Amino acid sequence: VLMFFMNKNDGGGKGRGGSEKLIIFGPQRARRGAELKVMSGVETKNPGSFTRGVREKTSSERGFDTDRMVFKDDELSYALGKEGTTRKKLEGAAGAILQYVGHVAFIAGTLKERKRCKEYISWLLAQRRGSVTITNAGSRDDATEMFIPENCKGWVTGNRGSELRRMEQETGTYMFMALDERGEERLIIFCHDAGSKVSPQGRMAAERLVNEMIQEKLRDDGAVAAAAATAARPRGAAATAVRPRAAATRARALALADVERPRRPAAASCARPIPRSCCAGASVVGRRRMARQHARMLQGAPISLGRRLVELKG
Repeated sequence: VLMFFMNKNDGGGKGRGGSEKLIIFGPQRARRGAELKVMSGVETKNPGSFTRGVREKTSSERGFDTDRMVFKDDELSYALGKEGTTRKKLEGAAGAILQYVGHVAFIAGTLKERKRCKEYISWLLAQRRGSVTITNAGSRDDATEMFIPENCKGWVTGNRGSELRRMEQETGTYMFMALDERGEERLIIFCHDAGSKVSPQGRMAAERLVNEMIQEKLRDDGAVAAAAATAARPRGAAATAVRPRAAATRARALALADVERPRRPAAASCARPIPRSCCAGASVVGRRRMARQHARMLQGAPISLGRRLVELKG
């Protein structure tokens, strides 16, 4: 639209004393949207300028018109959202013009758009009191139902609905969990735009994002189950029996290492055995140590006994 302020003098002359007004040029829908935005800003600065004495209104006009809804204090903050994100979400999903002027919600659009927007607002406010029941979602042309597996519901919704809010913002939709006529919970995606297979906006785009999250959760659960099964396998001899190929490979490697390990010439280096009287009362380890010392003695090398170096004679 094109907007600017215009001076209008009552007497037709120039100078002071005339009134200044804002004029808006453009199509009807765009003009009404700009007008409501200006009204909201003025109402914030000067409360009561446009809402004093205003009541709720529901028009039966099938064409373009404006309805009104009056909010309570707690309802207004919930329907507005942080930085107006909830209001923008409902406006985009319904395809109508939704603007809050004080405590009054102005809904502009065709009869179908206005009705859809008011339904979205009523469901939003009903979620504060508990679960919402919607029985005719399958027959609506602005809704897509998705039944989420029980173990994936928390993953899809996120902490306090954070994942749903992220997908709503990316696709321009309105999503929440609702009950059907049998009391079963399912996810409903609302939007006037059905979308397409390649479009990043609309209900089909949101459905793709939800399916991706479900598949991701199922893959993670499968990986965790496989890891748990691996950790529960028996170890030791039972594990060797379960994996015969790995056990055989390990045995061959140990045998090869034993063959390649250099060995000391024990018997060949000893010209004479140690006298039996010298080994009396010694342990097995002590006897082996004495044998090594005897071999070094026969080769003419000094032998360390504690801190002294002595040379033994046979």
